[in-house]
Amino acid sequence: MDEDPIELVASVGALDTVVVALREFLHRSGAVRAVAVVDREPGEGPVVIDCARLMPIEVDYGDRVVHLPHAIELDAEPPVLPDVRQLPPFDVDAAKAEIAAPLGGVAHLAEAVRDLAAALGGRNVAMAQFATNDPDAPLAITARADGSEPIVLALGEEEFPMEPDWP
Repeated sequence: MDEDPIELVASVGALDTVVVALREFLHRSGAVRAVAVVDREPGEGPVVIDCARLMPIEVDYGDRVVHLPHAIELDAEPPVLPDVRQLPPFDVDAAKAEIAAPLGGVAHLAEAVRDLAAALGGRNVAMAQFATNDPDAPLAITARADGSEPIVLALGEEEFPMEPDWP
């Protein structure tokens, strides 16, 4: 199967602000990956922007995928981002769905991801993955900008919707 080559671009226009926000959040939080699902005009599917450590930033429009160099300078200011501190990798037992973290650590990161989603606005979604002692089970935290759905934690493939008022 022949795959089309990925197009390398220097800007994704109005989405540059989201790219800058994800990249800045990734660097501030120590996440291994930050992703946004961004609504577009009615009738158009959402855009998925995926920013991983030391990787090109991928922007998937649904019918076309482009990459931006991770360190590219963009003419965009990020929205006000949450204060977030980097935490060491969490000790997890994915089989038991257990996370050992500094007191309040998971809640701190969940609040930061929720605030990142809110900074993206609308019904957009933000997700960040954080390192654990199990490379097959990173801790992922997902939040919707408008708060209409609870925050979801995931260890590897297992998802855990949290209580609506958590954290």
